[in-house]
Amino acid sequence: MSKIFLSAQLPELGTTFLKDKNLDFSVFNGQGLISKTALLQEIADCEVLICPLSTQVDQEVIDAAPKLKVIANFGAGFNNIDTAYAKEKQIYVTNTPVVSTQATAELTAGLIIALSRRIVEGDRLMHGAGFDGWAPLFFLGHELKDKTLGIIGMGQIGQTVAKMMQAFGMKIIYTQRHQLDQTIEQQLNAQYCSQAEVIQQADILTLHAPLTEETHHLLTADTFAVMKKTALLINAARGPLIDETALLQALKNNKIAGAALDVYEFEPTVTNGLQELTNVILTPHIGNASVEARDQMAAIVAKNAIAYYEQKPIKHIVNGLTQEF
Repeated sequence: MSKIFLSAQLPELGTTFLKDKNLDFSVFNGQGLISKTALLQEIADCEVLICPLSTQVDQEVIDAAPKLKVIANFGAGFNNIDTAYAKEKQIYVTNTPVVSTQATAELTAGLIIALSRRIVEGDRLMHGAGFDGWAPLFFLGHELKDKTLGIIGMGQIGQTVAKMMQAFGMKIIYTQRHQLDQTIEQQLNAQYCSQAEVIQQADILTLHAPLTEETHHLLTADTFAVMKKTALLINAARGPLIDETALLQALKNNKIAGAALDVYEFEPTVTNGLQELTNVILTPHIGNASVEARDQMAAIVAKNAIAYYEQKPIKHIVNGLTQEF
């Protein structure tokens, strides 16, 4: 058994770092995602586990790896890991923040544009029945200029989305636990509002909040009831921020006008019914799926594995442990 186990294949840059240091590692090369049975077998002697968001690392997995010292998560999120239990076992849990900011913000901007101008819907039409020709009232969408973009969660990704959408002449309002510094607000031309105000006023509502107990089902039937009927919803953050059953009903009952989702409440399963709606865009969790972002993420997890063996500072520890040398 290898000392470092990768539960999914990484971009080559990551494994190159490990090879250059002559570290003992192995990679899951099976079809699809690794099963829990296979994971339990592979990590028996593992000291460092490098895993993507799709690998669930619960108490059973942690207990199956008595030598485990580092769980390097390939992703900004880490909801797939029992971080509290890892801390109890003195196992460092790390993530890959910041480097996915640009890619995720670009996808969000793309979804906003595509949903507003019905680009995906139009593509489906042209791959099917086609159209009879240009007509004044045919396939109308909406311009972004002078529309209100509501952002819930104004971290790095939210701020980057705000910068991008300023170029379209949108009014930016946002909410989060703490208001941004006035200088940053002025740079973004963004106005701080209560969460209720953002939800009620947004023409386009985009989510960039972390998933916590407080933000689980941030949007529910009650939320959709007070949104504009013309509002569009974007989620490239975390699926469980939205009660998808309530979203489905809101879309069917014309409580809101459309949605674009890159993440899902029961991922990878999509709530039954969403796929049949023409005013819904669904993408397969590709927020940071750019060559550039994934290379940087691979570098972070590999360098954290190397840092452990070289007794150097491990970066981006998320479960409250501090290193002692």
